[in-house]
Amino acid sequence: MPVSMSDDRFEELVGDALDLIPRELSQAIDNVVILIEPRSEEDPHLLGLYYGIALTDRDFSHYGGALPDTITIYREPILGMCHTEEEVVEEVAITVIHEIAHYFGIDDDRLHQLGWG
Repeated sequence: MPVSMSDDRFEELVGDALDLIPRELSQAIDNVVILIEPRSEEDPHLLGLYYGIALTDRDFSHYGGALPDTITIYREPILGMCHTEEEVVEEVAITVIHEIAHYFGIDDDRLHQLGWG
């Protein structure tokens, strides 16, 4: 049975997950907006999505004035796959860190190798 959780509590968990990122890395994150949405219309099972230009792919001579990258965390699929609040806490952390890693240019294959699938 899916976990029932208020939007505020879920948002708090996303904030807690962001706090897990080491300070040296979190200080390097720039021009990124974190969003929480119910679910992706294109892929209703998607847990999170990074959309933008990875830090490793940016040409800073042409990047000025660019719109912020976005990281979207999808609440309903995460709650739907978990059975306890503890599982939600863990899955939110994994999803947030997974998407932040894409910002730093780490691809899915490497994330799976590192256990952040």
